[in-house]
Amino acid sequence: MNLHTFLVTLLPEHCLIAALVLLLGIDIVAKRPRGAAEVTLVLVAAAAVAAAWLHAAGVTGSPFGDQFIVDPTTSLTKAVVLALAVPVVLLANDEFADSRFYTLLVSSLYGVCLVLSSGSFLTLFLGLEIMSLPVYVLVLLAYRRPASAEAALKYLVLSGTATATFLMGASLVYGASGSLSLGAFHTALASNSPLAQAAVVMVVVAFFLKAAIFPFHAWAPDAYEAASVPVTAYMATLIKAAVLLAAVRLFGDEPVRRPLLDLIAVLPLASIVWGNLAAIRQESFRRMIAYSSIAHAGYLFYAFLGEGDTRLQAVAFYLAAYGVMNLLAFAALPPHDDDVQRDRLETMRGLFHRSPYAAIAIGIAMLSLAGIPPFPGFVAKFLVFKNVIAAGHTTYAVLGLVASYLGLYFYLRVVQVMFMSSDAAPAPAQGRAAAPLALAATALCLAASAFLAVLPGWLMARL
Repeated sequence: MNLHTFLVTLLPEHCLIAALVLLLGIDIVAKRPRGAAEVTLVLVAAAAVAAAWLHAAGVTGSPFGDQFIVDPTTSLTKAVVLALAVPVVLLANDEFADSRFYTLLVSSLYGVCLVLSSGSFLTLFLGLEIMSLPVYVLVLLAYRRPASAEAALKYLVLSGTATATFLMGASLVYGASGSLSLGAFHTALASNSPLAQAAVVMVVVAFFLKAAIFPFHAWAPDAYEAASVPVTAYMATLIKAAVLLAAVRLFGDEPVRRPLLDLIAVLPLASIVWGNLAAIRQESFRRMIAYSSIAHAGYLFYAFLGEGDTRLQAVAFYLAAYGVMNLLAFAALPPHDDDVQRDRLETMRGLFHRSPYAAIAIGIAMLSLAGIPPFPGFVAKFLVFKNVIAAGHTTYAVLGLVASYLGLYFYLRVVQVMFMSSDAAPAPAQGRAAAPLALAATALCLAASAFLAVLPGWLMARL
């Protein structure tokens, strides 16, 4: 292995390892550990910049053979995902004073980077587990409500089932091809062998479980609702992004053929319908976002019906727009001493009259998630359905578009609650001023959303 290749191609990962070492060192050496949030913010931002530099410089390499692969496209997806982690760190500073949260977050981010550069099922499995294991603890860490312990257990069981399914699928791929490379999955996609087809179905179902696609979504809303706001934001954006980008890496440019095509069309379509319908009945903002994410996972898997050479472009842009808007909604959510009350839509009633900045930011996020122009969510959905139609699956595209209209109601309901009610603001004892870093996270997300809305072609041209 060439030392220069190792040092350069793994530069983002080296930044994350440095963050882990410093965080653990602070805990060991300092009597009163401080500065964990600052260390994490600087080094995660440095990792994002390093990934962007690798993309701009066109760096390619494979320091561990075919196990770990770096190329300009991979580096760009890393840069986008790591950039999405910056607002999460800013949000967490107000809720987590010690270094435990940041150590677990950076560990999970390292797994995300490993997933995005994986070249074999072995590396992909390690990345998924390193990414997922810290999240079980993160759900429980804040422990602001009794349901947190139950939610962490449910998330553990759900992810454990996905892991077992993935390992079974990977073992069948190895049995059918004698190889654990991702290229073996491409061969299995085109094979008529029952063993290869079973392997493909098992792996796809594992990704459906990880992404909370209907009917494998059952406990995901419980985990989203019971976790603290930064953890919910992390699960809804970065975990979802890593899972979908891993699926894109797994499929590559291979076309999806029947009968797998019908599976990838029908279950995501059901996910869009059920996620939008279930979100209508929610009174909890985080639970509503959880069902919204189930629907958006359906839109994202719809992109796999399109042509292989446009798949990454559609998925990556959608994830960027979706991630920025979810983070914007969570960053602008007003703080409250009671975590349960903070999460209630009723608490947001008349928000525009007492906190116009927060209401406008959340309103923009809701309109974009609904896919209303000129916000980036519209461009993202347009790109997905355009590719599905271009691939000749017009019926599925029309059904998906009709199902997407179901989501308009609950997104506009949030806007109606905030803007069209003049109810008095809650007593000062019930709330507190927004933290400066949360305002900074909101401003970052607003700037990113404006950039994606005005210049969507800039990102798409580089994918």
